[in-house]
Amino acid sequence: MSAKFNQRVQYWLDKSSPHTTARWASLVIALLCYVARVWFLRGFYIVSYGLGIYNLNLLLGFITPQFDPESEGPELPTKADEEFRPFVRRLPEFKFWYASIKSVLIGTAMTFFSVFDVPVFWPILLLYWFVLFFVTMKRQIRHMIKYRYVPFSFGKKVWKGPSREGLKMNGATAAASAAAAMVASENRDKEERGVA
Repeated sequence: MSAKFNQRVQYWLDKSSPHTTARWASLVIALLCYVARVWFLRGFYIVSYGLGIYNLNLLLGFITPQFDPESEGPELPTKADEEFRPFVRRLPEFKFWYASIKSVLIGTAMTFFSVFDVPVFWPILLLYWFVLFFVTMKRQIRHMIKYRYVPFSFGKKVWKGPSREGLKMNGATAAASAAAAMVASENRDKEERGVA
């Protein structure tokens, strides 16, 4: 029974993998439901604090490189002629989302049990969380500046195909262009081999 349930869950996780926007929207909705529940119950602040600390830890794993350039692994390129090495995260995006949604759902489930409603003075917890967040992010941003990396990319470059002018070429012009490109390629190859 448990194996079949796990297989079914894995099936739906695999199906959701390419739908990044929908996954993150579901996390935002789950988080809003959690916040609304905590707000109306006026309790469970220690659960919320734990949820905040856990998700801050996940965020750090998401924006940190897999190999720390300070102590291990190859350095990121700093000059135009160096080899491009893409940014590899310590915690991949899907695992970050999955752990976050699980934590919010578990936190929501905990709000149904009064044993987790420990009375605390919540402004102190909130203040401590903000101090922890800013100190941690300050350290992480300094690390990013020191090793010159940005943990976010804004889309993948996509080949858009030939231009309209290229499509309008007649057969003779296209053949001449292909021949010129082939001659230029051969000349480059000869230069690289040192043949005149």
